[in-house]
Order: sequence, then C-alpha cells, then structure tokens
Amino acid sequence: MSGEIDRKRVARLFDIRRIIGGLFLLYGMILTVVGILDGQASVDKAEGVRINLWTGIAMIVVGAVFLVWERLRPLDAPDPSHAEEAEERTE
Repeated sequence: MSGEIDRKRVARLFDIRRIIGGLFLLYGMILTVVGILDGQASVDKAEGVRINLWTGIAMIVVGAVFLVWERLRPLDAPDPSHAEEAEERTE
C-alpha cells in the first residue's frame, strides 16, 4: 500500500500541469510587479497601456487555471504490474 501511495505522489509531483502552472504564476507575478512599478515613459511607449501589468495578470489567471485543473483531475500513476501483464500478452 505504501509503495502505491509513493508512486502516485511522485506522478503528481512531476505532472506537467503543475510545472506549467507554477511557471505561469511566477512569471505573472514578476510581470505584475514590473507593471505596477513602470514609469510614465514605459506607459507612453506602449501607447498608454500598462502592458506588463495586464500581461502579468493574464499569466496569473492562466497559471491558476492550470493548477486548479491539476487539482480537480489528478493524474493516476499506472500500476507497473498491469504494464508487465500487457507486455506478456502482446508477445
């Protein structure tokens, strides 16, 4: 039983949705802070739009969607014994 729990935990740890969501959140927070601290010259350069702020907020939302998706639909680790049985049947 413990081996099965460890296998599921490792599979969830390396779920690509968690990695992508975390990176989007990290970069989104950085861009949001940069957007808040942008000077007037940067805002004028982007024709009056705080592009870093809006892009950062959008990235935070996308990252949150990935992490919620990963929570609601967790990845089940395949059972190695079933894979070995399937291999034996195909040979």
